[in-house]
Amino acid sequence: MTTCDLLMVGVGGQGVLTIGDLLVRTAFAADLPASFCPTKGMAQRGGFVKVELRLGSAGVGPRIGEHGADIVVAMERSEALKGIPFVKPGGSFLLYDHVWEPTGVQLGVDEYPSLEDAVGAIETSGGHLTVLRPTDRPVIDGIPASANVFLLGALMTDPRMRDLFAPDDVERTVAGRWPKAAEANVEAFRAGLSSTRGGAA
Repeated sequence: MTTCDLLMVGVGGQGVLTIGDLLVRTAFAADLPASFCPTKGMAQRGGFVKVELRLGSAGVGPRIGEHGADIVVAMERSEALKGIPFVKPGGSFLLYDHVWEPTGVQLGVDEYPSLEDAVGAIETSGGHLTVLRPTDRPVIDGIPASANVFLLGALMTDPRMRDLFAPDDVERTVAGRWPKAAEANVEAFRAGLSSTRGGAA
């Protein structure tokens, strides 16, 4: 059976947990084993969030060890650094380059990593990097598309994910999750499917 271990990191309020929930729903609909292990920081919004998601693996624990993730997804630049130790050499690293400056940075006590520094660290780890920026999201009815649904679409361009289920399967889950906003979310998902590009250019 095809398997894929994903580690997702970000900050509270970005919808990292929702990405995991959508993938688990899709897996269960396809009779695919899945485990979902979320970790949330102290702050409801802005605190560290991590999701360990194992798809297609039956009878294994939910935790992913260092160098154990086939794919790492990061929704915030500085938190992406916490995901680096987990990506397998040759694995995929999808970075959504959102900037959320913690209090220490705002007070001038700590430094925030540049995109170049983050990219260099990820590439040194041996992960194959794709960078998306908030400006890559389309505007739908005057509102930027949901970042997490957009990123989910980008994630589904990875061959490892397509070996598990088709993008259409995930799209149906997205549409069913928010029936009243199905059209906008499906558009955001499809935009992600067509918006990935390698590197940090």
